[in-house]
Amino acid sequence: MIIINYPEQDFRIKKEEGKESIFDKLRKKWIILTPEEWVRQNFIKYLVGIKKYPSSLIATEKELKLGELKKRFDILVYDTNHMPWLMVECKSMEIKLDEAVLQQVLRYNISIPVKFLVITNGSNCFAWEKKDGQLVPCSEIPEMD
Repeated sequence: MIIINYPEQDFRIKKEEGKESIFDKLRKKWIILTPEEWVRQNFIKYLVGIKKYPSSLIATEKELKLGELKKRFDILVYDTNHMPWLMVECKSMEIKLDEAVLQQVLRYNISIPVKFLVITNGSNCFAWEKKDGQLVPCSEIPEMD
């Protein structure tokens, strides 16, 4: 498991009609603040603020196709050549990170091949590098080249 030291929170949050929304700096719009969105926003803040990933190379909540199914990945980081490089599947904090979560991100990886796969629920985080057709566990979130 990888320990994530999240940066200080300075999110813009508003409440309208009994629902909280958070301003997503990448998508430049207000998003309903679900438990999963809270994890996604904190993880993006970690990638940009701590790991120094350029925000211009991060995509969130984009559609992908799995056969006839339409799904949405949580976070996709592109390398400096704008090729998909790292995919993150976010779950809310009460969701256990198990084989089913890993299988989900592996299915997404069929449509969008990447070198690194990450799953997180905010508290726990696991990452793998794909090497020679194998998944090799990572001890930390990779540095951007």
